[in-house]
Amino acid sequence: MRSARLEMALDSGAFVLPPLGDIVVLSPQAGDDLSALPKARVVVLTGFKPDVDHFQAQGYRMEGGQPSAALVCLPRARAEALALIAQASALLPAGAPILVDGQKTDGIDSVLKLARAAGFMLGEVISKAHGKACVLGAGPQPEGWAATPRQIEGGFVTLPGVFSADAPDRGSVLLAAALPEKLYGRVADLGAGWGYLARAILTRADVKSLDLVEADRAALDCAERNITDPRARFHWADATRFKPAQPWDAVVMNPPFHISRAADPELGAAFLRAAHRGLLPGGTLWLVANRHLPYDRILTPLFRTVEEIGGDAVFRLFLAAHPIRAR
Repeated sequence: MRSARLEMALDSGAFVLPPLGDIVVLSPQAGDDLSALPKARVVVLTGFKPDVDHFQAQGYRMEGGQPSAALVCLPRARAEALALIAQASALLPAGAPILVDGQKTDGIDSVLKLARAAGFMLGEVISKAHGKACVLGAGPQPEGWAATPRQIEGGFVTLPGVFSADAPDRGSVLLAAALPEKLYGRVADLGAGWGYLARAILTRADVKSLDLVEADRAALDCAERNITDPRARFHWADATRFKPAQPWDAVVMNPPFHISRAADPELGAAFLRAAHRGLLPGGTLWLVANRHLPYDRILTPLFRTVEEIGGDAVFRLFLAAHPIRAR
């Protein structure tokens, strides 16, 4: 657990907090226990809206003044992990302590090795609870570590750490090809990512408006660059809780089903229920999902019509129509 390694680093003197200044915590996840740090000095920096909501509800600041130390919570994606270390180093005075923490399964060993090779001064390595933590001294940003936009197939712009940053996801490609020409009215893309499906939706002339709802701020920033159609409206929000200003005629989505490494089919189910709530009585849902997920069993009680309309060996495409409302 992150909290156990954080406490050990503080108690052992491996991570010494300066007497003054804020302590920035980069990319923690909801459920991470930060109570070992002095709360009044902690500033949480994350672009994932459910995590923002979680830490704000606990009373943490999301912006601050002059930081003097940092805790970097490593994600799975190596490029994103290196970018977070570079970000922390840029925020701090030279030599200020950065505690880098991560699970072994998420590549903490390779990240520390790269940090040492890049010239960072590494302190004591603390191993506990299937992970490691180590203090680095803030220094110049290594070349190529900072998060910089990149252009991929189709002219789309992405950033390190966003879903499917290297190429369009195969499921989204299948769904985009299956969308009907008659798509019309008010449409939503729940979990819109960097905008691949949104661009396909907006080729339909009868689409009046499109709500792109995305929890990852970096992905939404990319979508705002990739989608310039005036019918598009961008929402940094948790799609499972999003309430549209007006009900939708259609929802198109490739919902996530995992958080970090942990598979969580309930997350995808929450997306289905959000689509159901937001649709008009005659509305339609166009969905792609991994073949092993039991979404047909979730859709059947929610919609009068549920039809599998294609896919491949990995993905299934669904059309669900006419939401069932409780009386």
